[in-house]
Amino acid sequence: MTGRSTADALTADLRSGSEGGTVARYLLHRAKPHLPPWLAVGATGLAGAVGHWRWAESAAAGVGLTLASVALTGATWWAGKSTSAQRRLHSAITVAAGSAWLTGASLAGPTAGPLDDLFLMGGPVLALSWNVRMVLRRADGTAETGGGDKGLLEKVGLARAAIGSARVEPNRVTANVALEPGEQTNADVTRVLPRLASALDLPTTALRYMPDADSARRGELVIVPEDMLSEVVEYDGPSRLGGSIADPLVIGRYDDGSPLMLWLPGDPDAGRNATHVLIAGGTGSGKGDGALNVLTEIVSRTDVNVLLSDPKSFQDFRPLLPAFDWAEEGGAGTEAMVEALQAAIPARTRWLGAHRYRQWLPQAARKQTDPAHSCRPDGTVCDCQGMPYLVAWFEEAANTLRNLGDDAFTGIAQEARAAGVSLVVSLQRPSYDQMSTSTRASLPSVISFGCDPRDEGFALPETVIDAGAHPGAWGNRRPGYCYVVSPGIPEDRYPAPGRTRRFTTRSMDVMEQLAAWAAAKSAPMDPVTVQAFEATVGNAYTHRTRHTPDTAPTPPTRPQAADLDDEEHEQMTAAPLLDPDDAGIDPDAELPDGEPGDDAPLFGTETGRKPTPEEARLLFERALEEFETEGRMIVGPKDFTDWCQTHGYSRPWVSARLKEAAYDGRLAPTNETGRWRIVPALAAA
Repeated sequence: MTGRSTADALTADLRSGSEGGTVARYLLHRAKPHLPPWLAVGATGLAGAVGHWRWAESAAAGVGLTLASVALTGATWWAGKSTSAQRRLHSAITVAAGSAWLTGASLAGPTAGPLDDLFLMGGPVLALSWNVRMVLRRADGTAETGGGDKGLLEKVGLARAAIGSARVEPNRVTANVALEPGEQTNADVTRVLPRLASALDLPTTALRYMPDADSARRGELVIVPEDMLSEVVEYDGPSRLGGSIADPLVIGRYDDGSPLMLWLPGDPDAGRNATHVLIAGGTGSGKGDGALNVLTEIVSRTDVNVLLSDPKSFQDFRPLLPAFDWAEEGGAGTEAMVEALQAAIPARTRWLGAHRYRQWLPQAARKQTDPAHSCRPDGTVCDCQGMPYLVAWFEEAANTLRNLGDDAFTGIAQEARAAGVSLVVSLQRPSYDQMSTSTRASLPSVISFGCDPRDEGFALPETVIDAGAHPGAWGNRRPGYCYVVSPGIPEDRYPAPGRTRRFTTRSMDVMEQLAAWAAAKSAPMDPVTVQAFEATVGNAYTHRTRHTPDTAPTPPTRPQAADLDDEEHEQMTAAPLLDPDDAGIDPDAELPDGEPGDDAPLFGTETGRKPTPEEARLLFERALEEFETEGRMIVGPKDFTDWCQTHGYSRPWVSARLKEAAYDGRLAPTNETGRWRIVPALAAA
């Protein structure tokens, strides 16, 4: 800052003046800054002697000198309003004492009465007081310049603020700021940050102000003069391959070059809680690359499993698919995933509690061979299989929220952290019409990319915006620029911009290699979570599509004759092509007798004979079984549209049957009205 640079310049002048000289010259130059007060004392004594010679017998001069003394003291007090209170008072006292002595000496004489003694004692005291002040000011580096700093602060409306010592780091200057007591607050600084940036000819994102939590008028002003984020850094691999999910996830760098990091699990020793993450940013802001930075770091750790829902058909994440335990493109699969996750949370919490973990720790992912974490009442080693951390990632979550309702994630977000589960929600605009305020409040961490200025308040806390964070200033013009607010990150870093690494076509090979490594090295899903998933959504989890590094999943097809050997070809051509539904039909049996309504026309009148109520319920049960076999475990009336057209039933009839099935335990309600979860047949029995 200016104060520090001025002091440095003064020191340089002193050193330059003494180089190559004698000891006397060196001492003279060291004494130069302290001479002005002594010269002022000498000049005052001389002025008193000259004034007595001139005005010793003049009454008018006495009146004039007295008025001039009062006016000069008042002018000094007025001129010092922009300085500190101590300097203002010191200056006024010095001027008042000097002008009073000068008036007395001019009228009565410098040696009259006690005037000479007052001069000999008071003059050196005042001069020394200014020398002491200068020494102390030089010692703590808070030289008051009254020039650049004060002029700058006066321009932005903070004329009475004082800038103290500055801490200079590479591309970062941090200065202490003290405001006028009773007249200015930290809020005044946050309001003038744009004008201060204008005065310094810097972008608004280059200035941040961090208020002191223990004071309403003190804080730190941080200035980053050079944008070190302008250079694009391509993704070249994970930071800690084979490490633990408890280690920091390095997703980019800050504007001063330091690493941009994020933690998901909690750490009781560090006083850090587990967290959920909101990733927000407008189109073209680099949100997709930011998500890939986070996700590649997650799958590079060995003690974590990942669930992924991506309605965009894995457009960005396809190279990583083998690294995920369960991946869905949205729709009914995502509904089943949400239901399964809700059921797994209490099961995981019970397991952690039984093994004496108050929260998930890295040792919980390993085999439980420590008696201190045994689930047995006698305290002996239980040898239970460990429970890896679980990350549930919902990409383009606005689509999921529209389908499942505003509160789809609320229960998960409020309860999952204690179960060793982190929820990651990615969407463009986290406004109140996209997600409920309860869900937003349950996502304490946020990675905010460029957005519309009107959306800043939805993404970042108000205190961070007041401190100088403005993602709306970037929009889509600075892809990858972001702010990160999360436990474990110092609060003075919240308004500091960072930038994630960019993923290009050259990054695809690295991602595929990472996915293959994760498929082979990552921990399998623990039995407790698997059991909860299977008991809740059955085939939706057990028959989920598994992506492997070598082969992409393809739908099953009938084998071609060219692909079969002679024996298989003979068996295939010899056996009749029979629909499994027709396996119980005897082709030689007589056709059944006619039923009433069989001869009715198919068009223009009522359809033929409808099944009896009992037959209709059996048909409905078979439809549920077909859905379960297909893995479609979340159903509603709209899923029976084709079935109703085939069998001639209405949606209200289906709705009534769904409610009956819920009473019978075959269905369970979900968070969304009109949607039901099929209870797996074994669980229902």
